[in-house]
Amino acid sequence: MEDREPIFSHTPVLLSECIEGLSIRSGLTYVDCTTGGGGHSFEIARRLGENGRLICLDRDADALAAAKKRLSPFLDRITFVHVNFSEISSVLDEYAVDNLGGVLMDLGCSAFQQTEASRGFSYMKDAPLDMRMNRDDTITARDVVNGYPPEKLLKIIDQYGEERFASSIVSAIVRRRGSKPIETTSELSDIICSAIPQKFRATGHHPAKKTFQAIRIEVNRELDAISPAIKGAADKLVPGGKLVIISFQSGEDKIVKNAFSELANPCICPRDFPVCVCGRKPILRIETRKPILPTEKELEENPRSRSAKLRIATKLPQ
Repeated sequence: MEDREPIFSHTPVLLSECIEGLSIRSGLTYVDCTTGGGGHSFEIARRLGENGRLICLDRDADALAAAKKRLSPFLDRITFVHVNFSEISSVLDEYAVDNLGGVLMDLGCSAFQQTEASRGFSYMKDAPLDMRMNRDDTITARDVVNGYPPEKLLKIIDQYGEERFASSIVSAIVRRRGSKPIETTSELSDIICSAIPQKFRATGHHPAKKTFQAIRIEVNRELDAISPAIKGAADKLVPGGKLVIISFQSGEDKIVKNAFSELANPCICPRDFPVCVCGRKPILRIETRKPILPTEKELEENPRSRSAKLRIATKLPQ
């Protein structure tokens, strides 16, 4: 049987708000840090003009392969790089980019990764526990579920998943793995469901959603990449360049908000000093004191956007 080619179905979240936030200017270079299915990239590319450039990053080789096809009308102005977006500064150095006009980061898991059973992200489809965005990485969801100490599992599910029944879920996982390893997404989903009281299973999202999210974040070290990427991008932007970031989880949004604040207010002088003596100047101006949220229309058309928050900042002259 021939290998089936991955099919990316992708509805970009907050698309018009992101494009407006980027304020695309002729002759500049833009970076999509999380290309995924290429939905945002397509709209950026078609606004670049002949002298503009787009660099598409993704840690998932399947995503880049699909994006190349979707973006085929614009290949003369796009460079694709298989890399974690935390390395954006090195990529920009490698390609000698000195005219960076804007950077987009969509911190969500791609629709393909969530729905393609073989990737092991989904609690709805049976597959080996994997969840790696980059298949070259060594740590899988199976390793986390079966190998992490209970206290570390509890911290991950509580913090990354914000799961109120984290303690019960960890106890159920530890009991099951004590007799045999947990191998598949269905096994893990069943264990999670069994640990949640019946009255809480029938309402809202799937009972396994938050735990699967937490394990996915841990496997891919997703939160570790955000601050380095923001600081690297901010350093390379030209004056007036834009940082546009979509988050889907409170931990992500907190990191983005704090990184923006540090770059917008870097002074470390004591508050009672009459003037600044540390010499640290603001690098960014925050454009969104409160995050931009999806409209009701978008929520109806794309339920995946429900938890999305968009923050935008502008590079200041130095």
